[in-house]
Amino acid sequence: MLNDCLFCNISKGQTATEILFENDTLVVFKDINPHAPVHLLIVPKKHIRSINDLMDDDQPILAEMIMIARDMAATVGVSQSGYKLLFNVEKGGGQVIFHLHLHLIGGWKK
Repeated sequence: MLNDCLFCNISKGQTATEILFENDTLVVFKDINPHAPVHLLIVPKKHIRSINDLMDDDQPILAEMIMIARDMAATVGVSQSGYKLLFNVEKGGGQVIFHLHLHLIGGWKK
């Protein structure tokens, strides 16, 4: 875990970020620069730099991220209208914060 990692600090409760969901593995909060009416970040508490840095024993974290994304989509009311799940990988793939995170994006009008 890095002292200067924003998402590590958020997951440790060291920022004023409103946490929408938290368990032993993950935190979920709103993106501060949303690209849609609903834009949540699903972030593991374990510091994993990016998809490229995943280890075999991280598979349960990925599965949980997707399942929590599904649950959060229902909670915020976009599960029926539709949403996107997105991982940005490395700078060329749009990753800005180098701590693995899953974007849940939706809420557009039909």
